[in-house]
Amino acid sequence: MSVLSKRCILVSLCLFLPLAAYAKDDRFIKKRLSMVEDQIQRRGIKDARVLEAMRQVPRHLFVGPRDRSLAYADRPLPIGYGQTISQPYIVAYMTEILRLLGTEKVLEIGTGSGYQAAILAKTAGEVYSIEIIPGLYNQARKKLSGLGYGRVYVKVDDGYFGWPDKAPFDRIIVTCAAGHIPPPLIKQLKPGGMMVIPVGQPWMVQTLILVKKDQEGQIKTRALMPVRFVPLVRMK
Repeated sequence: MSVLSKRCILVSLCLFLPLAAYAKDDRFIKKRLSMVEDQIQRRGIKDARVLEAMRQVPRHLFVGPRDRSLAYADRPLPIGYGQTISQPYIVAYMTEILRLLGTEKVLEIGTGSGYQAAILAKTAGEVYSIEIIPGLYNQARKKLSGLGYGRVYVKVDDGYFGWPDKAPFDRIIVTCAAGHIPPPLIKQLKPGGMMVIPVGQPWMVQTLILVKKDQEGQIKTRALMPVRFVPLVRMK
């Protein structure tokens, strides 16, 4: 058998391997552990469950093949359709700020690559994620399912309006910048719940905002840090 034939057989076999098999690729484990230590722990993230989730979720499977070598770098990466996967530190920070205990029902606005949803699947209870771009929805749904994140439910819709049929939510995380905090999301936040959302103008520096709703339904907000996210896409 020729070398070319052997290579073709190997490629064919790889195409039929379960996606989860690639999550344990030894080439990326060391990079992932270094990412957590150098980019996340050293910058102040302390939540043990968040750190463990970041160690476990294979970020290289949520980026395109061309960017796989950069998957664990301290930077966002393009995922197509004008969207990006956030840098690892921001994912960890936004997850930690929600103070998840593992039982919460979480709404995510902006599924994107599915990476943030996978981290939430490791740190919360049920995760409901909305993506407005069908192509990204299809990719993320297949990846999340193939990697065994069964507690993540994804749909195509306008995230501005949330997911009323599944409300209320203990936590809401918005991974795209809105010009203001959408009232439907505030309404769907359970009393005692929290939301983290970047607010500001598209393609400019925005402010990451923490929203808290008390038991009486009163809202308090707090500015956390300057960030830069892709804009919240709306249905026309």
